[in-house]
Amino acid sequence: MTNVLLIIQLLVAIALVAVILLQQSEGGALGVGGGPGGGMMSGRGAANMLTRTTMILGAVFIGNSILLAVVVGVNSEGQSVFERNADAVLPELPVDELPSDGVPTDG
Repeated sequence: MTNVLLIIQLLVAIALVAVILLQQSEGGALGVGGGPGGGMMSGRGAANMLTRTTMILGAVFIGNSILLAVVVGVNSEGQSVFERNADAVLPELPVDELPSDGVPTDG
């Protein structure tokens, strides 16, 4: 479930960046969506569509972030990431393999 939500989050983030970059800036220098033409993608129609798309993608992004936090919190079983990884990385040594003489000294 977490992997599916992460993939959705990634796709929504990429779409959100693309839609934001398509919007025409106040100065008009960085916007790709400008230029002459008629129909739905001209002037006011393009601005309204891109604004609505940005708002919808933003709401989906925030909702998915909250859902992802809830799912990960439920599956955490009260352990931190460090506690779960410490058991996997540092297995306990058997007692007979532990050094018995301690730390070596010079004198």
